[in-house]
Amino acid sequence: MTAQDRLDQLFAYLRFASISTDRAYAGQVRDCANFLIGKFGSMGLLPELHETPGHPVVVARSRPREGRPTVLIYGHYDVQPVDPVDLWTSPPFEPVIRNGVIYARGATDNKGQNLAHILGVEQTLAEEGDLPVNVIFLIEGEEEIGSKHLAPFLTAHRDALACDVVAVSDTGMIGPGIPTLTYGLRGIACLEFIVRGPAFDLHSGIYGGGVANPAMVACQLVSGLRDAVSGKILVEGFCDRVRELQDWERSTWKRLPDGDEALLEQTGVPALFGEAGFDSYERRWARPTVEINGMGSGYQGEGSKTVIGKEAMVKISCRLVPDQDPEEILQQVADHLRKHCPPSVRLEVAPGHTGMHYLMDPFSTHGQAAQNALRSTFGSEPMLIREGGSIPIIRGFKDILGVDTLMLGLALPDCMAHAPDENFPVANFEAGLRLNRALLKELAK
Repeated sequence: MTAQDRLDQLFAYLRFASISTDRAYAGQVRDCANFLIGKFGSMGLLPELHETPGHPVVVARSRPREGRPTVLIYGHYDVQPVDPVDLWTSPPFEPVIRNGVIYARGATDNKGQNLAHILGVEQTLAEEGDLPVNVIFLIEGEEEIGSKHLAPFLTAHRDALACDVVAVSDTGMIGPGIPTLTYGLRGIACLEFIVRGPAFDLHSGIYGGGVANPAMVACQLVSGLRDAVSGKILVEGFCDRVRELQDWERSTWKRLPDGDEALLEQTGVPALFGEAGFDSYERRWARPTVEINGMGSGYQGEGSKTVIGKEAMVKISCRLVPDQDPEEILQQVADHLRKHCPPSVRLEVAPGHTGMHYLMDPFSTHGQAAQNALRSTFGSEPMLIREGGSIPIIRGFKDILGVDTLMLGLALPDCMAHAPDENFPVANFEAGLRLNRALLKELAK
């Protein structure tokens, strides 16, 4: 298989608008799952399409050989919505290459990364006729909406999915060409609240000053979640269970490239902000957050419309660290909002999806194998990091299957995951194939 053949397959994969959160794309999601079934079958693996109450789960396995370890390789074929579409340089589901970089929704998150593993296995089978380990692929279609149905799927198929370790490439590299092993992820807890005021939109001149403005109340409520100067979270009890970094982590992270400088360059903000007393890596990887993900009220069109909107909506996500419990955090935030909501409006709080944090020992036998594979693939010493994002099912692999997960990221900091112009370097895609082959050999030892 030539490099162009591999790119053609990736482009075919990327053309599916497999947006899991929007029912209008359910057909595309299923078509994408069937694409994977065909791909796995053509490789000589044994593919299975499993229905769930949501989108299908794709499983494929090599023919098992006794006495070999079993590696489960996880990924997801669903992608984020593409809005705002007008900010894309090229159409999000028409992949293109510019200056050696692939641009398309899902290029990095996660189709490019998981297809690299798939093609790595295919190449090994084509060249050697066998694999050094037993392999199970598990590619789901609901990661971007919290993997709601995957944990029950793991429980129901625990015996069939029994393995020694899980491998995932859905995380990042600390910089171009720098091999990176992620040994920890933050957890997540999401909620939405609505502030309801009058029965209908009101004229802001006639009624302004006489009734509470739901948008104003919503702003006051969210401003009370975090101190504007120190960055400290003000929700009572929120940080009581936060576990401190170990000494080896602090010393290891001090050797990483300048996190503040990189963050300024990546984001384009005029200055950094965060919890006082912590650097950028600690704030993003080892400290919890409360963030607004969306809000709306009143008139949103061009020009003015002088109304008091009848309601205001706010979407919030909290990123959590060891040893915070998502359900406890949701209750604490809801209690805080209700405590500070004035009686002049009605408040409704709806919890959303959650996921636990994850930590593994990067110096374990499997961790050392992952580091060896990264070292041989990229030719330099791997960096050991945590990441600020969440992959909820990673904790599920530990709790349900009883195994650790090796997170070997191929995404660069400027990959624009979840944003317009998502991208993935061709070089990283090709490195992913080599990494897969090196990893399976190391895990076979």
